[in-house]
Amino acid sequence: MNLDSTPTAVEQPCETGSRRRRLTIGLPRNEEPAERRFPLTPEGAAQLIQRGFKVKMQENAAEPIHYDDAKYIRAGVDITTRAEALACDIVIHTAPMSLSDARCLRRGAMLLTLLKAACTDERTLRQLLERHVITIALDLVEDEKGHTPFADILAEIDGRASIAIASSLLADSQKGKGILLGGVAGIVPCETVIIGSGIAACAAARSAVGLGATVRMFDNDVYSLRQASHELGPWAITSSLHPRTLDNALRSADVVVATPTSTPFVLHSDTVKMMKRGVLTFDLTADADGSAFPSMTPIDLALASAVDSTLRSENRVCYVRAGSAVARTASMALTNTLLTLLESIVSCEGPSNALKLHPGMQKATLTFFGKPVHQRIAAILHIRSIDISIFLTLS
Repeated sequence: MNLDSTPTAVEQPCETGSRRRRLTIGLPRNEEPAERRFPLTPEGAAQLIQRGFKVKMQENAAEPIHYDDAKYIRAGVDITTRAEALACDIVIHTAPMSLSDARCLRRGAMLLTLLKAACTDERTLRQLLERHVITIALDLVEDEKGHTPFADILAEIDGRASIAIASSLLADSQKGKGILLGGVAGIVPCETVIIGSGIAACAAARSAVGLGATVRMFDNDVYSLRQASHELGPWAITSSLHPRTLDNALRSADVVVATPTSTPFVLHSDTVKMMKRGVLTFDLTADADGSAFPSMTPIDLALASAVDSTLRSENRVCYVRAGSAVARTASMALTNTLLTLLESIVSCEGPSNALKLHPGMQKATLTFFGKPVHQRIAAILHIRSIDISIFLTLS
């Protein structure tokens, strides 16, 4: 038996790999007054931090959805300047970006935005190309089944918000008619006409039916109408867009909601003139600029002061951006969808790898390392679009 107590050197494992750097997410404030939706709630930010992200938010950025900085600080978010929020690896900004903000983006960063917000300024787009920013339109991102989760949830919110706002405006005894959208015993309910039969249209129809209104839905896509009729049941009357049938419905309608259709729908001034006085019209089409009602003055529902000043107006108006009037609900919905998208990005170890592995993100990419890879962006810049798969194959 060896009683020698001299210690013997033993090999110990040594960590040789470097720790992976945490991706940073920047949340600058939306400077556009009409864009009140904020992409991330404190609860969502806390989940992202638990999953390995570092979140930086500009001071008072979430004020439009009535969350103060203290709630984000408790969730682990760093409150920073606008420049620091814009300098992160991933920047989420749903409003149009200014040229000065684009210059603050880190070279090679990823910008998550909306298609319309990205297509507002040619100079900003050129700056994004110069800085090799990967720009992704959230409303174009597809999942494995070909659905567009961001666009779909925003469309559903638009549909439900339009009926909720219409009900409130109709019931206003001072500025509205002082009537209920749904009838009571002995009183005929209000009539709601919905153009289209997609997600926004069905959401509006469900809300209107739930409040007791008479709902008529029009579309030229018979298969889509059949699906909508199956979902809504016998409470919604569906019809093709026959001019005479539509005109009769519009004459007696109290609320008209236009949603996206396969063939763009336009209601000309002659038809608008025959609609009853005080009818409430909502434009939920993709461009959301009153294009379905060109003869009417578009009123942005995100700007409460603008709405208040026109409720007594004798002019024909149509309301746009209904979803922005319920910005907090929209923010919670965006957060739920963003969590899934950002988790897939971090699991792929970076934005570029995520684009390679997720074809649904490729279709939503607008600019990629200095080149336009979406036809709409290329048309604005007056240059040729390049297929993103070429870059992903070579990288």
